[in-house]
Amino acid sequence: MPSPILVTGGAGYVGSHACKALRAAGYEPVTFDNLSRGHRWAVKWGPFEEGDLADTARVRAVLQRYKPAAVMHFAALAYAGESVTQPLAYYRTNVAGTLSLLEAMQAEGVRGLVFSSTCAVYGERNGDGLESVPISEGPPYNPVSPYGFSKLAIERMLQDSSAAWGLRSVALRYFNAAGADPDGEIGEVHEPETHLIPLVLEAAAGQRSHIEIYGGDYPTPDGSCVRDYIHVADLADAHVRALGRLLQPFSAYNLGTGQGHSVKQVVDAARRVTGKPIRVEMRPRRAGDPPSAIADASLAGRELGWQPRLKSLDAILESAWRWMQSQK
Repeated sequence: MPSPILVTGGAGYVGSHACKALRAAGYEPVTFDNLSRGHRWAVKWGPFEEGDLADTARVRAVLQRYKPAAVMHFAALAYAGESVTQPLAYYRTNVAGTLSLLEAMQAEGVRGLVFSSTCAVYGERNGDGLESVPISEGPPYNPVSPYGFSKLAIERMLQDSSAAWGLRSVALRYFNAAGADPDGEIGEVHEPETHLIPLVLEAAAGQRSHIEIYGGDYPTPDGSCVRDYIHVADLADAHVRALGRLLQPFSAYNLGTGQGHSVKQVVDAARRVTGKPIRVEMRPRRAGDPPSAIADASLAGRELGWQPRLKSLDAILESAWRWMQSQK
């Protein structure tokens, strides 16, 4: 029998891709999701248990039923801009939800967890806010949004739980997840959509009249924010590999390509990949957005044996475009 892995938020974007990778690696992914932002149709590779992490008794019942070897924890609110206007929702869902999960794991004797963290724990690291070199895993940590603070608080909870009751955990701090399953079985769908690449592709497909760029005066080469875009299938692969690191009290790894692309460059690449015109409208800066974030993922390469395979921006956009076209 395949070894079960409980996947919280497994009906979401990255979680569903991780479930596919788990099944391919010989595990049984058990999705636990309240479907507030996930999709039932994205659960294709294992059992589905509907529930909310705030219901500790429900989480315990699912752990008792499946007796998973470990937990992959994706369930969270994940929009930095939204977290600025709705901070309490982010602390309740992300921090209190994880607290409930950890209490259930402790009670049921489940000691391994792979955590979906974020580069937002780093925030702005120097005076002008521009990170000119790739970010490594060490401090300082200076989140600029409640979202980033919530993830940093969870990482501290994991470390404290390790010391107190023997939890073994890996935090994967990924940069900008993007793209879609290369086989076209699942892809990125948010309601409402806030992620740059699907928004740009919706404009290319005529589903929206234009794309808005927030901030053209950042200290970056073209004035727009720079991000490291990592293909979701590569993220899923890293999560499976991280299961092999659950012998350590706590480890943290960056996941990215080490290449930065500005918002304006993403728009230009989308025009190139789709062959469609995309109209742009400039807007003021958005709260919670650091100017630049590029990953140094060399530690994941050394200790997880992980390397991104779909590194080019065009390849990421092409997979997302194929998925979007298939949904018509």
